[in-house]
Amino acid sequence: MSDRKTVTLAELRAHCTKTSMYTLIHGKVYNVTEFLDEHPGGDEVIIAEAGKDASDAFDDVGHSDEAVEMLVDMLVGVYEEERKDTKDAASAPVPQTPSSQGGFNLLYLAPLAVLAGWLAYRYFSTRTLH
Repeated sequence: MSDRKTVTLAELRAHCTKTSMYTLIHGKVYNVTEFLDEHPGGDEVIIAEAGKDASDAFDDVGHSDEAVEMLVDMLVGVYEEERKDTKDAASAPVPQTPSSQGGFNLLYLAPLAVLAGWLAYRYFSTRTLH
């Protein structure tokens, strides 16, 4: 890993646009810009974690071994811990555009709305009228 560069918090945060997006996962910084359109969960999920520590969010989803292997090609370098509280600073929210904030919440609400509609349809279509 000595041939990889060291990325500071300032540099990590400087790359949080759709044209240049970095994220931090387990002490390593990845350039996820080219993967935004390919991400199975949609780009909103990655945009919400741009420029900060996404380790917990990455682990919570339970990515496959194949997904973890894909990170190798996206590696920019290792994260430089500048201060004792750097991890807290890196996990602090990065200001997002209003559209990306709403899009992230919609990602979870849309499947629930579809499920609720299907359940309502099943309930009302199987009821017998007296």
